[in-house]
Amino acid sequence: MALRPAAPPPDEPEQAYEEELWVPTRALGRAVLLTGLLVLASVLLGRADLVVLAIPLALGVGFGMMRRPRAMPGLRLSTVETFPVEGGNLGATIEVENRDSVGYDLAVLRLQHSRWLQLEDGDRPHVTPVPRGVAAAVEFSGPAVRWGRLTLGPASAVLVGADGLLTTRAVVTGALGVKVYPVTEAFEADEAMPRAAGLVGQHRSRRPGEGGELAGVRQFAPGDRLRRIDWRVSLRTERLHVAATLSDRDAEVVLLLDLLADAGRSEGIYGSASVLDRTVRASAAIAEHYLHLGDRVSLIEYGSSARRLRPASGRRQYLTVLEWLLDAHPVPAAQERGGAQLAAGISADALVVVLTPLLDVRSAGMLAGLVRAGRFVVAVDTMPSGLAVPQAGTWTGLAHRLWRLERENTIGQLAEHGVPVVAWAGAGSLDTVLRDVSRLASAPKVGARR
Repeated sequence: MALRPAAPPPDEPEQAYEEELWVPTRALGRAVLLTGLLVLASVLLGRADLVVLAIPLALGVGFGMMRRPRAMPGLRLSTVETFPVEGGNLGATIEVENRDSVGYDLAVLRLQHSRWLQLEDGDRPHVTPVPRGVAAAVEFSGPAVRWGRLTLGPASAVLVGADGLLTTRAVVTGALGVKVYPVTEAFEADEAMPRAAGLVGQHRSRRPGEGGELAGVRQFAPGDRLRRIDWRVSLRTERLHVAATLSDRDAEVVLLLDLLADAGRSEGIYGSASVLDRTVRASAAIAEHYLHLGDRVSLIEYGSSARRLRPASGRRQYLTVLEWLLDAHPVPAAQERGGAQLAAGISADALVVVLTPLLDVRSAGMLAGLVRAGRFVVAVDTMPSGLAVPQAGTWTGLAHRLWRLERENTIGQLAEHGVPVVAWAGAGSLDTVLRDVSRLASAPKVGARR
C-alpha cells in the first residue's frame, strides 16, 4: 500500500489532491460491471426481468455516490508522556478528524513504533467509525523498556466512505521522537571524598572552618562566634575556649565513560543488560547521588566523538546529564587520547570515576595514565557477570577462559599502579575504594631534603 502525506505537497493544488485521495473500491467496480452486464443481457436476450435485477444495484451505487466524501481528513499523532523513564508508561493517541459534511463508514488505523515501546495492541490495525463533524481517537499505552532516543510513528489511516464504494490512499503522519531517560539504580557512597575543593558542601575536609565535624578545642580569639564557646573547658581553665570545627566543602566528580567496546545483549529494563546499559544506568545513579549532595559533576566520553559535559551542580545539571547520556553509543576509535591528555582537562582535586568494561587494551593504558598524572581514579567494572559464552567451536571455551585470565591479570596490574577496580553492584559500590583513595589522599607527602 502506497503511503501519502497527511497534507498536499506545496507545488500541488489541494483540490486535485482531494480528488485523487478518494479512489473506487473493488465493490464499486463489481457493482458497475454487474449492472452493465445485466442491462446488456436484457437487451440482447429481450428479457425485461434482468433489468429489474439491475435496478437495485444501480440505485445502491447512485445513493452511495450521493454520500461521497470530498474533504480531506485530518490525522494527528500525539503523546501523553513526553519524557518517560525506563519502565514507565507511555501514552499515544491517533486522532482522525472528519471535516466533511458526510460521515466515514470506518477508518483503519496503524501505528509504527520502536521495538522498545511495548504499546498494547500497537502492532495491530484498529478500526473505528468517524461520523461527520467529529474526531475519533484511538489510544495506545505501554511501558518504555529501554533508554534512548526512540521513534513513535508514523501513523497511517485508510478511510472508507460512500457505503464502502470509495476508499482513500493511506494518509500518513510524521514520526515523533521520544526521549526515554535511563532508570536510576540505587546508589549511595557514605565515605568521604578524597579532596573536597569547593567553598561549601557536605563533605568533611581537613581545613578549619564552619562545619559540623569537631576538630578540637582552642583558646578564644578575636572573631570567634559566641555560640562556639565551650563552657565546660572555659570554667575549668578560667579562660574562654571555643570548639574548633572542620569546614564542609563540595567536590568535583568526573564520570569518564569508556565507549570503545560493547558486550552482552540488551533486553530492556526487564531483561539482561549490556555493557552500554550498565554504563549509562550507573552513570545516572552516581551523578544523581553527588548532585544531590551539592557537588559538581562533569562527564567525559572516551571514544571516537570525545564529548565532554562541563562541571556544574543542581537539578538542572542532573537533567542535562540524562540528556547527555541519551547519545552515548559505543564507537571504537582508531586512535584515542591517552590518560595524560585526558588529565590535562581534569582538575587535580577531582574524583575521576571511570566506567569501563576493560575490553580494550587502551582502556587500561588510559587508567594508568590518569594515575601517573596525579588524579584520584576509581574504576567501575561494567562487565555483566552472567555474560554467556559463545559456543562457536571446540576451542571457544578455552579461548574464553584465557581471555578471563588475561583480564584478571590486567585488573591486578591496575591495582599495583594504584587504580582500584570495583564491580558495579548498586548501593555502596564505591565505599570500599573511596575509603582507600581518601586514605591515600590524606597521607603525608614525603619530599626530598635540600
